[in-house]
Amino acid sequence: MSQRSFSSTLIVILISVISGLFGAVLFSEFQEPKIEKSIENTQSVKVIERVKGITSSTDFSIAAEEAVNSVVHVKTSVEQGYYYNPFRDFFFGFGESQPKATPRIVQSSGSGVIISEDGYIVTNNHVVENAKEVKVSLNDNREYPAEIIGTDPTTDLAVLKIDVKNLPLLTFGNSDDLKLGEWVLAVGNPFNLTSTVTAGIISAKGRNINIIDDKSAIEAFIQTDAAVNPGNSGGALINTSGQLIGINTAISTRSGSYEGYSFAVPANIVRKVVDDMLKYGTVQRAYLGVNILDVNQDLVEKESLSASQGVYITDITPNGAAREAGIKKGDVIVKVEDKTITKSSELLEAIGSRRPGDKIKVQILRGEKKKSFNITLRNRDGNTDMIKKEEIESQLSLGAKFEALSEEQKNKYGIQYGVIISNVGNGKLKNAGVPKDFILTRLNNKAVNSQDDVENIIKTLSPGDGVLLQGYRSDGRPDYFAFGI
Repeated sequence: MSQRSFSSTLIVILISVISGLFGAVLFSEFQEPKIEKSIENTQSVKVIERVKGITSSTDFSIAAEEAVNSVVHVKTSVEQGYYYNPFRDFFFGFGESQPKATPRIVQSSGSGVIISEDGYIVTNNHVVENAKEVKVSLNDNREYPAEIIGTDPTTDLAVLKIDVKNLPLLTFGNSDDLKLGEWVLAVGNPFNLTSTVTAGIISAKGRNINIIDDKSAIEAFIQTDAAVNPGNSGGALINTSGQLIGINTAISTRSGSYEGYSFAVPANIVRKVVDDMLKYGTVQRAYLGVNILDVNQDLVEKESLSASQGVYITDITPNGAAREAGIKKGDVIVKVEDKTITKSSELLEAIGSRRPGDKIKVQILRGEKKKSFNITLRNRDGNTDMIKKEEIESQLSLGAKFEALSEEQKNKYGIQYGVIISNVGNGKLKNAGVPKDFILTRLNNKAVNSQDDVENIIKTLSPGDGVLLQGYRSDGRPDYFAFGI
């Protein structure tokens, strides 16, 4: 190669190197704005995560691990009717002309939440309703018999007690502070799978889904999309701090299993019901003394209302708290204390977390004017007294004596179960005209075979409920009696 050619080649190489370096610099300069944009986006995401009410992390492990130790497995034995075993008489002798009825015992289960170190547990009323026996299994597999301390069908809550000390408990959170979209965890024992945790968000508050069959029902459920299935009933709904903010109670389903939404009793109602049961032996219900309707477009047009939401008062109870304070028919309740009221369930929740004698501030719309009233809530009798458990039991007592039927009596009437009213007493049965020695076979459409059966059915009733007795007079004639309790 000539000297001239070599020099030309060297110049080409140098130019290529310089061009490459220059191009790299230009590429770097053009890409820099994209890097800055990426950093800005990352920073904006962090700011959003710190917005009040939104958790900065989806790591729920600490809250979940603490909660599973405070959620228990509740197992019950419930007597549901009777069955007849023809083989028993075949092998052990007939003895009687009629086969013997055997109670059918059904095993069921749910969940519960430890709320005190000395063994108090809250669960759903429907988990332990009519239970002959209740057992509680802790997360470490220890099992104990449980006593039913109290039940409240109007909120579907019950309190149990086990004889154990130093238990891990969940502390109550303030369910009024919950925000839509807030992360929550459901903890329970679905399908007998113990210590199961699922996550979701608050989908709605103050839901009324008409599942509690009681005229005084309080339904203001927390709605979530955390997976809840059969067996979760009575379990915990907790926030990301591990506080109890609800008791899981129901699911919306056509299949019988989880299909997207579940419902929990708010913690503020739970805490009040539990405190009442432990202090008074029964739940103290406060009443505002009004009949109400949700405000909707039809009502707005019909009554020429200025409010598009709230609770419309259709009538005022004589001697009630609202009338005493000056509230009138046609007023629209829009606020209780600092809580905005948009529908009936929210009003029921606000009143249901209080007792007779409590004072509240209620804001209403009368025409286009806002007015505020200080109201002292009352009990169902129109005063502020606390009602003792003994008073309710006295009201509910039928004042009669029930005895088991002998086999001879069963054969005589051709029945398989029932009790004989050997003494009608001087109370409700006597006033209703029930004769002595009446054979009672069904009470409120439920079969009875002992005094315990009668008492367990009566315990589920509230003052004002109806009672239906079905059976036979001593001469064999079928008859029935109905009265209010």
